[in-house]
Amino acid sequence: MDKLDKTKVSVLDDNKDDDFNIQGINESDSTKEMKFTIEQKEIFIERLGYSKLEGNQDNIVYMITKAENLTFEIALDFLKSFLDEYVDDFNIPETTLELIQILVNSSSLNEKSGPETATSSTETSLESNDKNIAFNLEFQVRVEAAIIMYHSPYPEVRAVTDPFDDPSIPCETLRVYVLGFFWVVVGGVINGYLSNRQPSISIGTTVAQLFIYPCGYIWSVLSPKWSFKIFDILIEINPGPWSYKEQTLATIIYSVSEGTANIKSNIYAQRVSVFYNNQWANWGYQILFAVSVNFLGFGFAGILRKFVVYPCKAVWPGILPTLALQRALVQPNAHEKINGWTISKFIFFFVILSGSFVYFWVPGFLFKSISIFNWMTWIAPNNFPLAAITGSLFGMGINPMPTFDWNIIGVISPMVTPFYTNLNMYVGVVLGTLTIIGIYWKNLYWTSYLPMNSNSIFNNLGQPYDVQRILGSNKLFSQEKYERYGPPFYSAGLLVLYGAHFAIYPFSFVYEIAIRWKDIVNSFKQLYLSIRHPSRSTFNGFNDPQTNMMSRYNEVPDWYFLVVLILSVVLAIVCFVIYPTGTPVWSIFFAIGISLIFLIPITILASTTTFSFGLNVIVEIILGYIIPGNPQAMLLVKAYGTNINSQASSYISDLKLAHYAKIPPRAIFRAQIASALISTFIGLVMINVQLSSISDLCETHQKDRFTCPGPRAIFVSSVTWGVIGPQKVFNGLYPNLKWTFLIGFLLVFPALLTKWYLPKSYSRHFQPTVVMGGFTKFAPYNLSYYTAGMYVSWLFMSYVKKRYTSWWIKYNYILSCGLDAGVALSAIVIFGAVYKDNLKLSWWGNKVYLQGIDGGNGQRSLLKSDAAPEGYFGPRIGSFP
Repeated sequence: MDKLDKTKVSVLDDNKDDDFNIQGINESDSTKEMKFTIEQKEIFIERLGYSKLEGNQDNIVYMITKAENLTFEIALDFLKSFLDEYVDDFNIPETTLELIQILVNSSSLNEKSGPETATSSTETSLESNDKNIAFNLEFQVRVEAAIIMYHSPYPEVRAVTDPFDDPSIPCETLRVYVLGFFWVVVGGVINGYLSNRQPSISIGTTVAQLFIYPCGYIWSVLSPKWSFKIFDILIEINPGPWSYKEQTLATIIYSVSEGTANIKSNIYAQRVSVFYNNQWANWGYQILFAVSVNFLGFGFAGILRKFVVYPCKAVWPGILPTLALQRALVQPNAHEKINGWTISKFIFFFVILSGSFVYFWVPGFLFKSISIFNWMTWIAPNNFPLAAITGSLFGMGINPMPTFDWNIIGVISPMVTPFYTNLNMYVGVVLGTLTIIGIYWKNLYWTSYLPMNSNSIFNNLGQPYDVQRILGSNKLFSQEKYERYGPPFYSAGLLVLYGAHFAIYPFSFVYEIAIRWKDIVNSFKQLYLSIRHPSRSTFNGFNDPQTNMMSRYNEVPDWYFLVVLILSVVLAIVCFVIYPTGTPVWSIFFAIGISLIFLIPITILASTTTFSFGLNVIVEIILGYIIPGNPQAMLLVKAYGTNINSQASSYISDLKLAHYAKIPPRAIFRAQIASALISTFIGLVMINVQLSSISDLCETHQKDRFTCPGPRAIFVSSVTWGVIGPQKVFNGLYPNLKWTFLIGFLLVFPALLTKWYLPKSYSRHFQPTVVMGGFTKFAPYNLSYYTAGMYVSWLFMSYVKKRYTSWWIKYNYILSCGLDAGVALSAIVIFGAVYKDNLKLSWWGNKVYLQGIDGGNGQRSLLKSDAAPEGYFGPRIGSFP
């Protein structure tokens, strides 16, 4: 990587009024005369999506210098190979691919007459404020190649990253660890104590980074500039201004702590008296269990770097707003006019945050009916078909304007997730909605006797299924009690959800590997070479500019992660052996095997679309068959099987965040390891504080609402699949549901044919895995949670992004962060000031959405169970499966 020096270079002509002088770049060909005209430089800047004032001077000089020293022949060859590799990449703007195709075709036509020849097909290919400017072919080819070769083909990535790195910027400093771990402790205590309350409240990463920034700034201003050494390592108390890299690393430290909280519900389900009441699950067990689960995912994350961190295609759109907010908080902001807007990103963020904070009081407390805007049910609240079809709470949510609450609109991350990903998902949700309605009104599998879209299970009288009534005194399955009480029944929504999960596992595995096999083979090749040649750089084989910049730092060898993985497995084995879990040791390797099979396609899908799905359903089903009648084994192995996937994805996304921010790999390794360990112990402390200090913990009538919805769901699931078992549920009640595995596999082939043989203009945005994923978005969610978000997604991720690109690059992610942060802060304040003391505002606007059937009153099913033969539905007593 070229180094910055102190030479002052003018990007535009010295006679221009809007000139600026900035750090230049040393080039081996520094005496070469600049060939771009003033107009061409301005167009290049616009093409990059930069302004000349908004802290982009270094980037502009760097990119123009690179483009001017790039030969036409090299640029053209690069664009040809780029088209071959990225023609199906739906994250690259279609206009960009079309432009590159035109340039490559035009170059072939003009080969004889020379690259300087202007062609009618390329004269207006690049947007310009001055339509009279003529572009020659060489300029356009070099511009497009330089953007991709030295920065990124994705405008989203260019908006939040730099094309070069300055390694002198402070990063892994004392204050990063002090502030990062301080907020890990604060967040761990608050989130841990309130996690079992319904509704819960938490300090998320977006809110935490807002607190981290002023702490870092105050430290840089007030602390003395002292230093000391530890083992020849210089530790500076105050290395200067709080930097972008420090802010990012501190935020990642906090983000890791959020991911380690996933296993707490399992421990509550084991220890609390209303569940399994396993008093042997003491501190020793909890430490072994929590540490082994959390670090298994970490070990897998290191192995997956070559698949979903280093490749350029692994964009991880979900982390880009975090990077945008870090830059807005820390990096300098200047006033400029972009599409008529002059406000800086820093001020814009806090304006949006303040507005979102104030506005959320309306749907969150003052006028709740605009949050759940089920306005069609207000016409006839007790009309069952109307509530079932249009209702937001009870029904399927078919409503053109279902909410004005950003907390619901933001469910699909409409300003982060690519528009076509959201569109594919929404198509799946719409098809799933119609499928559920059809199943329900046809009364398939007795669903008309139940609520249409509930995530609860029911008995044969249509009442909530009481799992305690089929358990003996030892909390194990009682066949005698089961014969009297009967099996559980599922709503239409839950049946579609399970069927979709069964189908998506084989489909995603085969389809994603078939579509991305070249990238996967290359990643496996690099992994093999790293194992065979331990001294070989882990970055070898990847030519992404971001990865090339990271290659200057000391890397983390693969064996570091392998050691973490092995130690985690050893701790899990010790946990299963010395404590009476009743779980065979081989089940740990079963969980690891399931993760190995699905982790690569799942994380690759998440890295490009933000869409992901858990392994909980397939783990439950398989375990229910191979370890029948053992609910605790189900509870434990499911924790390993599902958390390996979720933890690995969480760690990997943080690795990519650090990758974009140019944080040294060993710094992020140390930070993640330390944060995961500290936050795990904080979580365990808070678990035991609640167990010893909260009376009636997890009871449905608990006076402070610590009813433990998460642990309760896990307990019920472990009983359903571990005690009753899938053989009774699916072989007896829903035998056709098993065929969805085969259906998912068979659907791969028409999907691949569609992707390969339809015109690219149609097929490149077709994401069948995401469409199928839309079928999993039910019970209790429905269409009302996705419709409003689609409007926002089209507006910002399609229309504004195409028509007002410069505005979108500067403000889009900041707007998204401001809205999210405002809602989160407002929710915390509302909870502390209102709901904690059970204060209520009683008026029509807070009551109307709860009227009638959609509000939980009146008729709950299309058919009544007492009208069924002998007063109950399903198999006859005495012939239960």
